Amino acid sequence: MKEIDFLPEWYKNSRRQQIGYQTQYIILGMVFVAMVLWNFGAVHSISKAQAKLARTAPQQAEAEKNVQVFEKVKGEVTQLRKQAGILEEIDSKVNVASVLGEISFIVDRRIALSRLQLVAEKFGNRKSDRSVLLAADGGVGNKNAMAFGDTRFKVVINGVAADAGDVAKLICRLEDSPYFQQVYPLFSKAKKVKAKTESSEQEYQLNEFEISCYLENYYEQ
Repeated sequence: MKEIDFLPEWYKNSRRQQIGYQTQYIILGMVFVAMVLWNFGAVHSISKAQAKLARTAPQQAEAEKNVQVFEKVKGEVTQLRKQAGILEEIDSKVNVASVLGEISFIVDRRIALSRLQLVAEKFGNRKSDRSVLLAADGGVGNKNAMAFGDTRFKVVINGVAADAGDVAKLICRLEDSPYFQQVYPLFSKAKKVKAKTESSEQEYQLNEFEISCYLENYYEQ
């Protein structure tokens, strides 16, 4: 027996189209719901991240401040190291107290000093020469050498002595001292000095002098 289909073709096509539309609507609805849920989750995650950033903002600001302070201190330390290096290079290693003590020991009671100068000066322009500073725990008179450019220290002594013989003795004692070298008398001349007492005024004959020498803390080669 053959079945007879009384439904027209246009009705069946319309029915199929409606089913297709319904399927598409369902799929679009599911996609829309998924998008809404994803958007809600994203907004929630962003809110949490913003809240976390807000909580960490003070810590971040403090960290940035600490970094700035560290960089500043680092720069200051670098500058201080440079300055310390320069000071180390120019340090003469000369113990002034020891030099003064030696002069006090050399000068006797018949001599009075009026001026004492310790002057750093450069050597001549002889490029073949080289000065070496002899250092010994910051003192002079030791034979351990260390390089120190082309500088030496000149000592100029001014004063008065009872007579010319005392000046000569002072020059000899300076030459014998391990602290000094190249001792030269610049001048020595008689000088009259008046001294007042309670009852009278007396005149004394003294010897004014000036002596130049160098510290024995270098040699040339």
